Amino acid sequence: MAVSVDMKALLEAGAHSGHKTSRWHPKMAPYIHSKRQEAHIINLDKTVEALDQALAFSTDLTKQGKKILFVGTKKQLKEPTKAAAESVEMPYVTVRWVGGTLTNVETVNRQIRKLKDLEKKMASGELESRYSKLEVQRFQEEIDLLNERYGGIKEMSEQPAAILVTDAIEDKNAIKEAKTLHIPIIAICDTNVDPSGIDYVIPMNDDSVKAEELVLSYFVEAIKAGKK
Repeated sequence: MAVSVDMKALLEAGAHSGHKTSRWHPKMAPYIHSKRQEAHIINLDKTVEALDQALAFSTDLTKQGKKILFVGTKKQLKEPTKAAAESVEMPYVTVRWVGGTLTNVETVNRQIRKLKDLEKKMASGELESRYSKLEVQRFQEEIDLLNERYGGIKEMSEQPAAILVTDAIEDKNAIKEAKTLHIPIIAICDTNVDPSGIDYVIPMNDDSVKAEELVLSYFVEAIKAGKK
Protein backbone atom coordinates (compact mmCIF):
# COMPACT_ATOMS: atom_id res chain seq x y z
CA MET A 1 0.00 0.00 0.00
CA ALA A 2 1.38 3.42 -0.99
CA VAL A 3 2.33 5.87 1.75
CA SER A 4 0.05 8.90 1.85
CA VAL A 5 1.98 12.19 1.98
CA ASP A 6 0.12 14.97 3.81
CA MET A 7 0.84 18.36 2.21
CA LYS A 8 -0.86 20.18 5.08
CA ALA A 9 1.45 18.47 7.58
CA LEU A 10 4.46 19.45 5.47
CA LEU A 11 3.25 23.06 5.38
CA GLU A 12 2.68 23.14 9.15
CA ALA A 13 6.18 21.72 9.68
CA GLY A 14 7.70 24.54 7.65
CA ALA A 15 8.88 22.35 4.77
CA HIS A 16 8.11 25.15 2.30
CA SER A 17 10.55 27.72 3.73
CA GLY A 18 13.63 28.08 1.55
CA HIS A 19 16.81 30.08 2.04
CA LYS A 20 17.29 33.76 1.31
CA THR A 21 17.08 34.57 -2.38
CA SER A 22 20.74 35.64 -2.29
CA ARG A 23 21.77 32.09 -1.34
CA TRP A 24 19.84 30.08 -3.89
CA HIS A 25 21.13 27.71 -6.56
CA PRO A 26 19.64 28.37 -10.02
CA LYS A 27 19.18 24.65 -10.67
CA MET A 28 16.58 24.58 -7.87
CA ALA A 29 14.41 27.02 -9.85
CA PRO A 30 11.94 24.32 -11.00
CA TYR A 31 11.11 23.59 -7.36
CA ILE A 32 10.54 27.19 -6.23
CA HIS A 33 7.02 28.58 -5.96
CA SER A 34 7.64 32.25 -5.15
CA LYS A 35 9.56 34.76 -3.04
CA ARG A 36 8.53 36.21 0.29
CA GLN A 37 10.50 38.72 2.38
CA GLU A 38 13.74 38.02 0.49
CA ALA A 39 13.37 34.25 0.91
CA HIS A 40 12.26 31.57 -1.52
CA ILE A 41 9.12 29.54 -0.98
CA ILE A 42 9.37 25.92 -2.07
CA ASN A 43 6.58 24.48 -4.21
CA LEU A 44 5.13 21.75 -1.99
CA ASP A 45 3.32 20.23 -4.96
CA LYS A 46 6.79 19.36 -6.24
CA THR A 47 7.79 18.08 -2.79
CA VAL A 48 4.80 15.75 -2.59
CA GLU A 49 5.39 14.52 -6.14
CA ALA A 50 9.06 13.82 -5.38
CA LEU A 51 8.22 12.08 -2.13
CA ASP A 52 5.64 9.86 -3.81
CA GLN A 53 8.29 8.68 -6.28
CA ALA A 54 11.05 8.23 -3.69
CA LEU A 55 8.80 6.40 -1.25
CA ALA A 56 7.56 4.00 -3.95
CA PHE A 57 11.18 3.36 -4.93
CA SER A 58 12.09 2.66 -1.30
CA THR A 59 9.20 0.22 -0.91
CA ASP A 60 10.23 -1.63 -4.07
CA LEU A 61 13.84 -1.94 -2.89
CA THR A 62 12.75 -3.25 0.47
CA LYS A 63 10.46 -5.82 -1.15
CA GLN A 64 13.60 -7.18 -2.82
CA GLY A 65 15.33 -7.47 0.55
CA LYS A 66 17.74 -4.63 -0.25
CA LYS A 67 19.17 -2.05 2.14
CA ILE A 68 18.91 1.74 2.13
CA LEU A 69 21.69 3.62 3.89
CA PHE A 70 20.38 6.54 5.99
CA VAL A 71 22.80 9.47 6.18
CA GLY A 72 22.30 12.44 8.51
CA THR A 73 25.34 13.99 10.17
CA LYS A 74 23.98 17.50 10.74
CA LYS A 75 23.85 18.02 14.52
CA GLN A 76 20.08 18.35 14.87
CA LEU A 77 19.40 15.44 12.50
CA LYS A 78 21.67 12.80 14.03
CA GLU A 79 19.18 11.32 16.49
CA PRO A 80 16.09 11.45 14.23
CA THR A 81 18.04 9.78 11.40
CA LYS A 82 19.46 7.10 13.68
CA ALA A 83 16.08 6.39 15.28
CA ALA A 84 14.37 6.09 11.89
CA ALA A 85 17.04 3.75 10.50
CA GLU A 86 17.10 1.53 13.57
CA SER A 87 13.30 1.25 13.58
CA VAL A 88 13.43 -0.50 10.20
CA GLU A 89 16.80 -2.24 10.65
CA MET A 90 18.59 -0.16 8.05
CA PRO A 91 22.25 0.93 8.17
CA TYR A 92 23.04 4.52 9.00
CA VAL A 93 25.80 7.12 9.32
CA THR A 94 25.05 9.95 11.73
CA VAL A 95 28.29 10.96 13.48
CA ARG A 96 30.46 11.88 10.53
CA TRP A 97 31.02 10.56 7.05
CA VAL A 98 34.35 8.72 7.00
CA GLY A 99 36.01 9.15 3.62
CA GLY A 100 35.83 5.89 1.68
CA THR A 101 32.82 4.53 3.56
CA LEU A 102 31.42 3.32 0.24
CA THR A 103 34.40 3.50 -2.09
CA ASN A 104 37.12 2.00 0.12
CA VAL A 105 35.30 -1.12 1.26
CA GLU A 106 38.44 -3.13 2.05
CA THR A 107 39.68 -0.62 4.63
CA VAL A 108 36.24 -0.08 6.16
CA ASN A 109 35.59 -3.82 6.43
CA ARG A 110 38.94 -4.28 8.12
CA GLN A 111 38.00 -1.71 10.76
CA ILE A 112 34.58 -3.33 11.24
CA ARG A 113 36.17 -6.77 11.70
CA LYS A 114 38.47 -5.26 14.31
CA LEU A 115 35.50 -3.69 16.08
CA LYS A 116 33.53 -6.94 16.16
CA ASP A 117 36.55 -8.89 17.38
CA LEU A 118 37.18 -6.44 20.22
CA GLU A 119 33.49 -6.44 21.18
CA LYS A 120 33.45 -10.24 21.24
CA LYS A 121 36.58 -10.41 23.40
CA MET A 122 35.26 -7.72 25.73
CA ALA A 123 31.89 -9.46 26.14
CA SER A 124 33.50 -12.86 26.81
CA GLY A 125 35.79 -11.44 29.48
CA GLU A 126 38.90 -12.39 27.53
CA LEU A 127 40.33 -8.88 27.61
CA GLU A 128 39.63 -8.48 31.31
CA SER A 129 41.37 -11.75 32.12
CA ARG A 130 44.48 -10.96 30.07
CA TYR A 131 45.01 -7.25 30.60
CA SER A 132 45.16 -4.67 33.37
CA LYS A 133 42.19 -2.40 34.18
CA LEU A 134 43.90 0.50 32.44
CA GLU A 135 44.52 -1.56 29.29
CA VAL A 136 40.92 -2.83 29.29
CA GLN A 137 39.75 0.78 29.60
CA ARG A 138 41.82 1.68 26.55
CA PHE A 139 40.32 -1.22 24.61
CA GLN A 140 36.86 0.04 25.56
CA GLU A 141 37.76 3.52 24.36
CA GLU A 142 38.86 2.02 21.06
CA ILE A 143 35.59 0.10 20.79
CA ASP A 144 33.63 3.29 21.48
CA LEU A 145 35.58 5.20 18.84
CA LEU A 146 35.11 2.47 16.23
CA ASN A 147 31.40 2.26 17.04
CA GLU A 148 31.13 6.02 16.64
CA ARG A 149 32.57 5.74 13.16
CA TYR A 150 31.20 2.41 11.97
CA GLY A 151 28.53 1.24 14.43
CA GLY A 152 25.65 2.10 12.12
CA ILE A 153 27.10 0.12 9.20
CA LYS A 154 28.80 -2.79 10.95
CA GLU A 155 26.00 -5.16 9.89
CA MET A 156 25.89 -3.81 6.32
CA SER A 157 27.24 -6.87 4.51
CA GLU A 158 26.97 -5.47 1.00
CA GLN A 159 26.76 -2.21 -0.90
CA PRO A 160 23.47 -0.41 -0.19
CA ALA A 161 20.88 -0.32 -2.93
CA ALA A 162 20.34 3.41 -2.31
CA ILE A 163 21.26 6.17 0.12
CA LEU A 164 18.84 8.53 1.84
CA VAL A 165 20.48 11.86 2.70
CA THR A 166 18.74 14.30 5.04
CA ASP A 167 20.90 17.30 4.07
CA ALA A 168 22.48 17.36 0.63
CA ILE A 169 25.07 20.01 1.52
CA GLU A 170 26.07 18.71 4.95
CA ASP A 171 26.62 15.23 3.51
CA LYS A 172 27.90 16.11 0.06
CA ASN A 173 30.77 13.62 0.47
CA ALA A 174 28.32 10.75 0.89
CA ILE A 175 26.55 11.87 -2.28
CA LYS A 176 29.87 12.11 -4.11
CA GLU A 177 30.81 8.53 -3.20
CA ALA A 178 27.38 7.23 -4.13
CA LYS A 179 27.64 8.95 -7.52
CA THR A 180 31.03 7.30 -8.11
CA LEU A 181 29.49 3.89 -7.53
CA HIS A 182 26.22 4.69 -9.36
CA ILE A 183 24.21 4.09 -6.19
CA PRO A 184 20.78 5.79 -6.42
CA ILE A 185 20.55 8.89 -4.25
CA ILE A 186 17.49 10.19 -2.43
CA ALA A 187 18.24 13.59 -0.90
CA ILE A 188 16.46 16.45 0.80
CA CYS A 189 17.50 19.57 -1.09
CA ASP A 190 16.95 23.12 0.10
CA THR A 191 17.02 26.04 -2.34
CA ASN A 192 20.80 26.46 -2.03
CA VAL A 193 21.60 22.93 -3.25
CA ASP A 194 22.93 21.87 -6.65
CA PRO A 195 20.62 18.90 -7.36
CA SER A 196 22.72 17.64 -10.30
CA GLY A 197 23.19 13.90 -10.19
CA ILE A 198 20.68 13.31 -7.39
CA ASP A 199 18.18 10.69 -8.54
CA TYR A 200 15.34 11.65 -6.22
CA VAL A 201 15.41 15.34 -5.35
CA ILE A 202 13.11 16.15 -2.44
CA PRO A 203 12.79 19.96 -2.39
CA MET A 204 12.33 20.98 1.21
CA ASN A 205 13.55 23.12 4.08
CA ASP A 206 16.52 21.22 5.49
CA ASP A 207 16.67 23.33 8.67
CA SER A 208 13.27 22.31 10.02
CA VAL A 209 13.73 19.31 12.32
CA LYS A 210 9.96 18.86 12.44
CA ALA A 211 9.76 18.62 8.64
CA GLU A 212 12.76 16.28 8.51
CA GLU A 213 11.22 14.00 11.15
CA LEU A 214 7.95 13.96 9.21
CA VAL A 215 9.71 12.94 5.99
CA LEU A 216 11.77 10.30 7.80
CA SER A 217 8.53 8.88 9.21
CA TYR A 218 7.22 8.54 5.65
CA PHE A 219 10.32 6.57 4.66
CA VAL A 220 9.96 4.35 7.72
CA GLU A 221 6.36 3.66 6.71
CA ALA A 222 7.38 2.94 3.09
CA ILE A 223 10.12 0.54 4.15
CA LYS A 224 7.81 -1.26 6.57
CA ALA A 225 5.32 -1.65 3.73
CA GLY A 226 8.05 -3.24 1.62
CA LYS A 227 9.04 -5.60 4.42
CA LYS A 228 5.45 -6.87 4.66
